[in-house]
Amino acid sequence: MHILVVEDEHRMATALRRGLEADGHTVDTAHNGPEGLALAERHPYDVIVLDIMLPGLNGYRVCARLRAGGCRAGILMLTAKDGEWDEAEALDTGADDYLSKPFSFVVLLARLRALHRRIDRQRPRLHTLGDLVLDANARTCTRAGTPTHLTAREFAILEHLAARAGTVVSKREILDHVWDADHDADPSIVEVHVHALRRKIDAPFGRAALQTMRGAGYRLDPAGG
Repeated sequence: MHILVVEDEHRMATALRRGLEADGHTVDTAHNGPEGLALAERHPYDVIVLDIMLPGLNGYRVCARLRAGGCRAGILMLTAKDGEWDEAEALDTGADDYLSKPFSFVVLLARLRALHRRIDRQRPRLHTLGDLVLDANARTCTRAGTPTHLTAREFAILEHLAARAGTVVSKREILDHVWDADHDADPSIVEVHVHALRRKIDAPFGRAALQTMRGAGYRLDPAGG
């Protein structure tokens, strides 16, 4: 996932960034409301971890402005407060979930994964990248008008990459998304499936849409290669 953490406590923000990066995610941080709002408006984050008590612009107002502007990222609010009115206001302004401080990092990760899956299911299901067309509803894939047969696992990987076209996606994220209940899967299994995908959607057509970003993951060219 590409995650934005908006948290004014620098030590907390640093700890969250390091923990999330260690889990295989790409993380940006902001330490006040206006900075967080500006970053969220410029970049298509998957999930935003948003503290409520922020200088310059509180989390409620940041969330409301993002939703008014059409932001579709999942938003999880953090607050030191623990009351039903704060939780209700967070949800009413457009947040998808909330956690009260202090919280378990393991629980935060689980909530972010669940939120990402929920948001991901709401994304468009027809992906057109140049002459590569993936229809998730019909479960079909064509390249230059030629139907391409993919296994269920290959299709799930390609659909996830297509939804994130132009963004580097880590092996860990692919494992979390495609192998939901099998987190002990060896990351090398992702390489095997990606290699098989290249033989089907790229090699026969002289394309290179599915790119390996060494040490980071994979990227699907939004222009189709």
